[in-house]
Amino acid sequence: MLRTQEFNINFGPQHPSTHGVFRVVLTMDGERIVRAEPICGYLHRGMEKLAESRTYPQFIPYTDRMDYLAAMLQNWGYVMAVEKLMGIEVPERAEYLRVISGELSRLTSHVLATGVYALDMGGFTGFLLCFREREKMMDLLEELTGSRMTLSYARIGGVAADVPEGWLDKLKKLMDEMPGYIDEYDGLITGNEIFQARTKAVGVLKPETAINYSLSGPVLRGSGVNYDLRKVKSYSIYDRFDFDVPLGENGDCFDRFFCRVREMRQSVRIIQQAIEQIKEIDGPIIAKVPKVLKPPKGEAYEEIESSKGIIGYYVVSDGSNKPYRVHVRRPSFINLGYLDEMLRGYLIADVVAILGSIDIVLGEVDC
Repeated sequence: MLRTQEFNINFGPQHPSTHGVFRVVLTMDGERIVRAEPICGYLHRGMEKLAESRTYPQFIPYTDRMDYLAAMLQNWGYVMAVEKLMGIEVPERAEYLRVISGELSRLTSHVLATGVYALDMGGFTGFLLCFREREKMMDLLEELTGSRMTLSYARIGGVAADVPEGWLDKLKKLMDEMPGYIDEYDGLITGNEIFQARTKAVGVLKPETAINYSLSGPVLRGSGVNYDLRKVKSYSIYDRFDFDVPLGENGDCFDRFFCRVREMRQSVRIIQQAIEQIKEIDGPIIAKVPKVLKPPKGEAYEEIESSKGIIGYYVVSDGSNKPYRVHVRRPSFINLGYLDEMLRGYLIADVVAILGSIDIVLGEVDC
């Protein structure tokens, strides 16, 4: 009998398919994975501790840096927690602008996830195609916020500014074109035989396991669990829009990927409806809030459905103008919790497929 010996391989922290500074120590038996130990913390900046030395509004731009691929959604989750703490009611027009900017942010995140996942699987053309639309959306977000990557738009009580003149028309034109672009992704990436061979029946995650590990977002819904906070909790004004929650059937890498592609179509539907409805909504885009925010002593937790899953902000006030404590529930970090078991028994060639299907951003993992 051929004698074999286990050995370790470092995957990352600079491997392009880890999508950031992330390391996994793989224990191998030949090409087969025996164990996987995720090593986080290379990007740790102490965001939660930093919050304690900033005023409530000053911490908003720090939230951008966690998931810089869907920054609008990070802003939104944090300000909702502070608004709950202070009992602030957000004007209706601001809620529409938050939904529009938030769903556009989700689209940019999913488009990027789709493109880089195609690249992970060796498909360079799909990567370029996805960036073509992402650039158009980033142009619109830059016009709205003044920045291109760490976007900061939500404010405590509303949003920073109303949309520029003609912005909604440009957005509507792009949203009308998006279904055609998504059809292209489906034809080139989703329908590709090699892509399917590398992702189907790989990294299978059972629904009960996903629930037990508190996984969320497309990672959870890819396993067929119908849980989307926009439907379940219906925060903001999501109950005014008609959209579906895409679900997977087998819980494999392909299902997690395909959920994001189908969620892009739903985000387009939401934005199109919001553009029509906001025409009838006039009024302020921010509530009347004190210049110096000093929430009463207490605590508040709010969560929203971000592109990676459920992001939650727990804020504690001691009555001063700075948070006493801020804790962030980061979906990228929590979704990595099952990585070890998800990788066991698969080949080293499957590591990229499985890790890429989770769609992590290290700024959020290493908060």
